[in-house]
Amino acid sequence: MAGYPLLLDLTARSVVVAGGGDVATRRVRALVAAGADVLVVAPQIAEEIVALEVRAERRPFTGSDLDGAWLAVAATDDAGANATVAAAAEARGVFCVRADDAAAGSARTPAVLERDGLTVAVNGGDDPRRAVAVRNAISTALDLGQVPTRRQRPAAEGSVALVGGGPGDPELITVRGRRLVAEADVVIVDRLAPRALLDELPDGVELIDSGKAAHRHNLTQEQINELLVDKAREGKRVVRLKGGDPFVFGRGGEEWLACVAAGVPVTVVPGITSALAGPAAAGIPITHRGVAADFTVVSGHLDPGRPAEEVIDWPHFAPGKGTLVILMGMERLGAIAAELIKYGRAADTPAAVVHRATLDGQRVVRARLDEIAEVVAAEGIGAPAVTVVGDVVEVLASRP
Repeated sequence: MAGYPLLLDLTARSVVVAGGGDVATRRVRALVAAGADVLVVAPQIAEEIVALEVRAERRPFTGSDLDGAWLAVAATDDAGANATVAAAAEARGVFCVRADDAAAGSARTPAVLERDGLTVAVNGGDDPRRAVAVRNAISTALDLGQVPTRRQRPAAEGSVALVGGGPGDPELITVRGRRLVAEADVVIVDRLAPRALLDELPDGVELIDSGKAAHRHNLTQEQINELLVDKAREGKRVVRLKGGDPFVFGRGGEEWLACVAAGVPVTVVPGITSALAGPAAAGIPITHRGVAADFTVVSGHLDPGRPAEEVIDWPHFAPGKGTLVILMGMERLGAIAAELIKYGRAADTPAAVVHRATLDGQRVVRARLDEIAEVVAAEGIGAPAVTVVGDVVEVLASRP
């Protein structure tokens, strides 16, 4: 079709839909969303259309239904009836969309994508499947930040997004998280965040490495909090890109509170925590019917900022059949295993350490609980790693 593309403002304007089935339902739903005053005419009308609270008359279409209409939609399952609607529309100077034969109508309904004030409409040369495929490809590119959509905004609109980057593989960040990274003016990144995403950013994006790691802190938590607030107050879109999930041992709650206290708009984008992704990447289900019905995630690292008397309640976690997932525990793995055995976990309980889960160089070491620290040390495995304790460790490993 050699047509002239445009968007129609149908707010409070009359649109007539002939037909009451599935196709008509989809068209009516979109027209209602556009604010149109919709009249549906058909001998049978789906209850879903009626529920949309449009004018619905169960009878055959007549040409006079189009008097005063701005648009007609022929969506019956009868080609002859649709042709009648199109002819009546033509006689009255009303554009008509034919659902059964686009080329026989005077207007087309494109595949539409709406995102953050952006509207993309695709016509596939009257091939609806082609149009939908192209629309979906554009949607994916927008979600992944592969298409520039930035708009100029006043400085007062600075904001902070605490984005969970997932376990390490850049393909495991959420779609929203990836889009926000692509739209950022400033990215403050952790050591374990998916840094490959940073290679895709424009040169003008400011990158700040917080570099937090055991025994090494490029920035203190207080300095990070101040950066988030200061950069947002400059009117910039700030992304705090963290490994895993911001609220799972990530101190994201402290960053959230700092922004709220400063009056800075802040949002959080959940990420796949390594507590879940690490075992899964190693083929270890942390729950399994008949083996473990619950799991507990604990930190094996005592933050230097915590009171000395604050310790993990190993007597509480050790007994029972539940799975234990331990993060940041490599330096104290032997002591943790000893505590678990001391307070009731069997010495021969299967255990596993997953090193660099989801990344190149991923390694998995399995051993008894009382031997896991020694085996890991012999293999030369250190952080980052996730430790799993429980019978689930061998559930899939023992299956063909």
